[in-house]
Amino acid sequence: MSDAAVVWKQLWPVPGVRLATVEAGVRYKNRADLVLMQLQEGSQTAAVFTRNACCAAPVHVARHHLQSAAPRYLLINTGNANAGTGDQGLSHCRHTCTALARQAEVPEWTVLPFSTGVIGEELPVQRIVDALPQALQQLTEEGWAAAAAGIMTSDTRPKGASLRFTVAEHTYTLTGIAKGAGMIRPNMATMLAFVATDMAVSQNVLQQLLEAAVAVSFNRISIDGDTSTNDSAVLIATGGAGPLVTEKNQIEALALSQHLQALLLDLAQQIVRDGEGATKFITVQVDGGATTGECCDVAYAIAHSPLVKTAFFAGDPNWGRILMAVGRAGLENLDPGHVQIWLDEVRVCWRGGVDPEYREAAGAEVMRRKDIVIRVELGRGPCTDRVYTCDLSYEYVKINADYRS
Repeated sequence: MSDAAVVWKQLWPVPGVRLATVEAGVRYKNRADLVLMQLQEGSQTAAVFTRNACCAAPVHVARHHLQSAAPRYLLINTGNANAGTGDQGLSHCRHTCTALARQAEVPEWTVLPFSTGVIGEELPVQRIVDALPQALQQLTEEGWAAAAAGIMTSDTRPKGASLRFTVAEHTYTLTGIAKGAGMIRPNMATMLAFVATDMAVSQNVLQQLLEAAVAVSFNRISIDGDTSTNDSAVLIATGGAGPLVTEKNQIEALALSQHLQALLLDLAQQIVRDGEGATKFITVQVDGGATTGECCDVAYAIAHSPLVKTAFFAGDPNWGRILMAVGRAGLENLDPGHVQIWLDEVRVCWRGGVDPEYREAAGAEVMRRKDIVIRVELGRGPCTDRVYTCDLSYEYVKINADYRS
């Protein structure tokens, strides 16, 4: 159906998308903190947003603008979430959209705003407005890497992925960036992510493909169990290459779906690997569930458990904490006698108790690894699913204790 060349270090430009990253001084001096994305006319945009009931002002405004027109500009600031700011936050958010729209000579409802940073503080709107002329002047197709750095908050490194794939003699580009390191618990997207392709795709198909890809990537990660007020993931199709895709089952749509899921999963795993204070990357795989939903329930019970996460930080093969989490996941009529647990290749639990052949030294050896798989067999059915998480360290506490300083 298609072939792909994945490039993790280089972010390919996407024809029809230009980006600029500038210093606005939103919270800190001498750092890039404002990103502007320009989409060529005729581009289609899909998005998913946080389900947190206390969502930020830019989430409200972006949702409303998406219902009105196809976006031409995305405006992203870091350092201030503009969440928990009430009517004033909405007014400030709309003001930045209006200011950009006037300077770019487009309707204000074609501007989508995004923010990330500290919650509950007033957005320094004039600093953002003052930086817009510079951003408009510096727009370039080569701006993806700078933008990946410009949207960071407590991230220690930028996150991006890019690939090219060929379908029916047309070659397409798919490039994306994301940010996120803390307040990560999937309930939609769990961070900010911006992805673009030069494929021509109708808006309704684009929305379906994004939702399906998010379900198996960004909605399968957890760092600390907290869902942000500002989570947003955006997928743009500029239409610069190939025929228009109007049905999900078109060969181009199937290829885009395949590669979009791979790219978003890579971005999602980059977020977990850069989790605040994280020292280990943990895959939680649950097999033998009656439904994928109950597999996810068990996986998240394990991934969210502070006792499990701190044991992994300490390198302690305390498998009883994993069994505890399985038991509290809320599965009806769970038979502990069918439960098995592995740490990588080492089975530590059999029939709900310690494996007769398990030796502590073998478990301790696994726990020294940087990448570890927890595998649970429920013995209830044919379903399986997996979640990605990290350990919980002293550094996580320090980062969040000092977050506003």
